[in-house]
Amino acid sequence: MARGQQQTPADWVTRAADDAIRHAGEGATKITVASGASPSGPIHLGNLREFLTVHFVAEELRGRGLDVRHLHSWDDYDRFRKVPAGVDESWSEHIGRPLSAVPDPWECHDSWATHFKEPLQAALAEMGVEMEEISQTAMYQSGAYRKQILTAIRNRELIEKVLARYRTKAAPPVAESEQEAAALEDSVTADDEPTGDDLLARFPYKPWCRACGRDTTTVTGYDDESTDLAYVCQACSFEGITNVATQDEGKLVWKIDWPMRWAFEGVNFEPGGVDHASPGSSYTVGKELVKAVYGGRAPSFVGYSFVGVAGMAKMSSSKGGVPTAADALKVLEAPILRWLYVRRQPKQAFNVEFGPDVVRLYDEWDALARKAANPDKRDAQVLAFERASATVSAGTLPTPKVVVPFRTLASVADVTAGSADLISQVISRVGNPHDSVDDLQPRLDRAMQWTAEFVPVEDRTTVRTAPDAARLAALSENEAEWIRLLLDNLPGSLELDEVTAVVYGVPKLARGLAIEDAPTGEVKADQKAFFTLLYNLLVDKDKGPRLPTLIVALGAEKVRSLLGG
Repeated sequence: MARGQQQTPADWVTRAADDAIRHAGEGATKITVASGASPSGPIHLGNLREFLTVHFVAEELRGRGLDVRHLHSWDDYDRFRKVPAGVDESWSEHIGRPLSAVPDPWECHDSWATHFKEPLQAALAEMGVEMEEISQTAMYQSGAYRKQILTAIRNRELIEKVLARYRTKAAPPVAESEQEAAALEDSVTADDEPTGDDLLARFPYKPWCRACGRDTTTVTGYDDESTDLAYVCQACSFEGITNVATQDEGKLVWKIDWPMRWAFEGVNFEPGGVDHASPGSSYTVGKELVKAVYGGRAPSFVGYSFVGVAGMAKMSSSKGGVPTAADALKVLEAPILRWLYVRRQPKQAFNVEFGPDVVRLYDEWDALARKAANPDKRDAQVLAFERASATVSAGTLPTPKVVVPFRTLASVADVTAGSADLISQVISRVGNPHDSVDDLQPRLDRAMQWTAEFVPVEDRTTVRTAPDAARLAALSENEAEWIRLLLDNLPGSLELDEVTAVVYGVPKLARGLAIEDAPTGEVKADQKAFFTLLYNLLVDKDKGPRLPTLIVALGAEKVRSLLGG
């Protein structure tokens, strides 16, 4: 590299894209990167890593001018495993049926699966994620996989030998938190594979009961020549025969289903969580099965770790009540949520914070944006910012035209408890001029939402409705002097810089100094006591938002009223 020439930064996305290209090989006309998720419940922020990991790799490939498709499989043909809290126990009748066949208990969608798919689809669109979506229900029921199913059945002895060899090696992933344990409990690997002592008991294809629609079936016979498969349902005692070559009434068990799809779709890259990446797990077994059964090759793979939520005890999607991407987008701008996932290696676990750290997160993002504006400072951190901020097809994702610190917006929203228009007026007066409320969006709405929903009541700022007469009557001589000086010097039209100078200057004036003089040790002690006094008189607390911002937000008339002026 020539002296002075800046090296192009690289990150995990760069390396994953390189692996996908190598996997596709020379002459490949299209690269397929794949994700998959089961809509068994709210698709939480842990599941979101599946989508975004693939999305960022697809974007890198598009940025290189390559033809790529992000193929997403909705595993809506998975079985309904349990009734979550908050759902009528009568839904236990549907346990064992495909998610796409379970009614929506809230009666707003055509099925359980659709009820949980749609909110995530909307959130992904807001984040600029574009993908080609396929339903595994539609694929299986259309007969798209008939040939692949018959191939698996013909090779059932080979499949069993591979599974048996890994069965003793399988090591379940160790959860490092209650949230992670709950997520692993929901994994499709929990259903894993049939058990039993013979090949029929471990048959690689599971028929749905024609009578009750459940997968509570046991294969009792199979004829290789006719492809007739006989079964009995353990739930309703129905005995039936399905012809695998002509009828589409079942699905492959997971550990052969996944490698079958790799070969069928020609997948070049697909990530997986710790439940799929541990020794003896789905990916390990699938690597061997895709080659032995279908003559294919496992895609390049990245294992990713858990994503939790700070302060949440559980994060199981089938239990409900867990934060989703839609919830996070109420308080985080879309690029910031994307940034949380792209800035870390997939193997690094992290939490999405909904509490006080949201303020720090916005500060970090704004600082990174300033750094990214300087081409000479382009490094891996800036590369992550670029990946989070824009996509090849959607362009730059929405950010405020006028960037106001989130802490300022939240403080004003907290103090005023007002409308966006009122907050906008105050924001202009505290040093952030703008033409309209729209200039502050989408951050303003998120600051208002965060303040209303995620700031604990005890931390909220409640402005007094009337002066504290008792406290005003008990002011010491110094305190009374501070209040008098503040009211005498407080400008009629409150602007942040002037108010800041006066608030910090009052103790200086009381000590015979000028407002612009440097504070002495005594003045600093007086400032601390004066600030506490003002908080007591204005919001009945010892601390709160920055005092100059608080005073500007309240307005001169309200401040004078509460201070006895």
